[in-house]
This record gives sequence, C-alpha cells and structure tokens, in this order.
Amino acid sequence: MLRPLLIVVALAAGLTACGKSPGKDDKKDAAAAPPKLVIAPEDFLTIRANALASGPVITGSIQPERKADLRAEVSAVVLQVLKENGDAVRKGDVLIRLDQTTILDNLRSAEDNARNAAQALDQAERNVQRLKTLRASGMTSLQALDDAEVRRNAAQSELSASKARAAQARQQLERTVVRAPFDGVVSDRKASAGDTASIGKELLKVIDPTSMRFAGRVSADKISQVSVGQTVGFRINGYAGQEFRGKVTRVDPSANDVTRQVEVLVSFSDATQPRVSGLYAEGTIESSNVQALTLPESVLVKAGDKSSVWRVKNNTLSQVDLTLGTRDPRTGNYEVRSGLSEGDIILRNPSSSFKEGQTAELVTAKPPTAAASAASNAKGT
Repeated sequence: MLRPLLIVVALAAGLTACGKSPGKDDKKDAAAAPPKLVIAPEDFLTIRANALASGPVITGSIQPERKADLRAEVSAVVLQVLKENGDAVRKGDVLIRLDQTTILDNLRSAEDNARNAAQALDQAERNVQRLKTLRASGMTSLQALDDAEVRRNAAQSELSASKARAAQARQQLERTVVRAPFDGVVSDRKASAGDTASIGKELLKVIDPTSMRFAGRVSADKISQVSVGQTVGFRINGYAGQEFRGKVTRVDPSANDVTRQVEVLVSFSDATQPRVSGLYAEGTIESSNVQALTLPESVLVKAGDKSSVWRVKNNTLSQVDLTLGTRDPRTGNYEVRSGLSEGDIILRNPSSSFKEGQTAELVTAKPPTAAASAASNAKGT
C-alpha cells in the first residue's frame, strides 16, 4: 500500500513543479523582450525617388565681371588718396590726386610755343600773298615766292606740333586726377601720399560687387559634358550651409597648358549673391539628372565600410544593409542602389538601443475632435 502512495505524491510534486516553471520562464522572457517602440511622425521618413544631379566637378573662385586696375598714366608724386579699401564710389568720383607742377609748366610752355607758331604762320602767309602779287607784276622772282611758301609750310608744321604738345600736356594734366570709372567699391589700395607714381604703377582697384560670377575650372577630360546654359549648383567658402545656383555663360576655347583645365564662367541665378571677391567655390555642372532613391547622411548607421538604416515594416523594426552610390552635392543626400524600395519607412534618428525584431508602432497626427475644437475656441474667447 506504500508504493502507490509515493507514486501519487511524486506525480503531484512533478505536476506542481511543472506548473511553477512556466511562470518563471514567462517572467524571464518578459524581462528580456525589448519594450514596444512608439514612433511619432517627425521621427520617421518615407523613402521617395528624387532627381539626382550628376556631372563634372567645377572649382574656382568668385570674381567680379566689372573690375578696373587703376594705374598711374603720368610720372608724378602722389599728393592725396581720398578713398580707402571698402569705400563705395560713384562714377567720376576723385580717388587720387597727383602732383601737377611739372605738367603745368609743360602745358604753359606748349601753349606759348603754339601762340608763337601761330603768329609766325600768320606772318609767313602774308609774305606769301605779297610775293604772289609782286610776281604777277613781274617785280619779284619765282625763287623768292618758292622760298616764302617753304617758310609758310614750316610755320604751319611748327604750329601743328605746338598744338599737339599742348594737347598732350593738357591730357597729362587731366590724368593727375584719378577718378572712378564706374559705380563700385575700392578693393585694393596700393598707394599712399608721398609715393612716387611712375608710369604703369598700380594705384588701386575698383570692383562692381553687383557683377559677381563664378570663375571656375573643369578638367579637360570632362569638358565634353559642359555646354552653355547648363545649371550649376555650388557652395562658397564663408557661406556654410547655403547652396547657390547658376548657369554656364561661357566656356574657354582653350585649356591651360600646365593644369590641362578649362575655364568656365558661371553667372548667378540667385537674387542674393556674395559681395566679396576671391572666395573659393566648388560645385557640380548638372549635365544629367536621373530619378533615384536618396537618403540624408543623418539616418545612416555606419560601421567601417558598411552602411545600414533602421526600417519599420509590418510593425517590426529591422536593420537593413545598404549599397550606396554617389552623393548629390546639391542636397548632400546619398543615392541608394540596393537595400530599400520606394515607400519604405525608416527612422530619422538611429539609436544604439534599437533591437532587431523590436515591435514598433507608427503614430500619425490626428485631427482635433469637435469637443477639443470647441474647448479651444472657448479658451480663445
């Protein structure tokens, strides 16, 4: 009678143990399972196909189309420099005055010589007319008349030369005052009062800040893809985060002998443009546009050479490996060649706490109910 009782007790104990064990496992599984992820609309991104621009890279600097290097046209001492770097000027404004003393003396001497030559010519002309009258009466020789005409012609030549010297001196006098050739800004002053300005010495530069353009260079092996009128997207050093747009206006017909690059001029399409010349710029000539899936760099999870994203599909979170293509210099987005399809939903801000297979719920913004709208209106009144 004892053996059957032990068997019954053993079976009861086994059943009790079996009944408790699953409960403990359930608690362990519940503790190990990651919590449900609730995703707001601003936290996810739906993949769409976008236009991906590609083409030759262009590098260069921002340069004004209208600029003038003002140089000394006469040799004189600088008396005044009336404008500084950055000063705005109007066309005709006086920028620099040079010493006029020597040129004024030359002008007075040339004008005196011109008056004397005019008097000599007048006297020689009267003498010729008088000899012509005497020659008609037979009272003078033909040789005398010829000599008088030679002296008149010499006086005429001397008068012309004296007038030319006076005009040249007058022109040099005007050049002692350096004026602005157009409305603009002084960009590089290279002269100071007391300097000796020899002919050809650079005094200052004036640029028109409203005529800026991108003077870039393209590799010769890519120049076949460039033509006038193409759109160019580029960034300028000093204007971080801002993209400028332009169009190709001219392609140089010859490549540089040393660098084997071709100069390409790009005009600004933007209403706002930099007003400082010499800034470095780099961009892409959009010779072709294709539709492709693109992603911003912020959504990528990078591990060595591999890139991946967290995708939500069927309310389940999974990490998807990607094959990336070129980067669009216009937007900074990467081309996705494989791993995702249009319409896929990915998380904008990847986190190390995400788990493969984690449950995820997308929360969409709901329109306000009638009661909430009424309460809001009541508060407003």
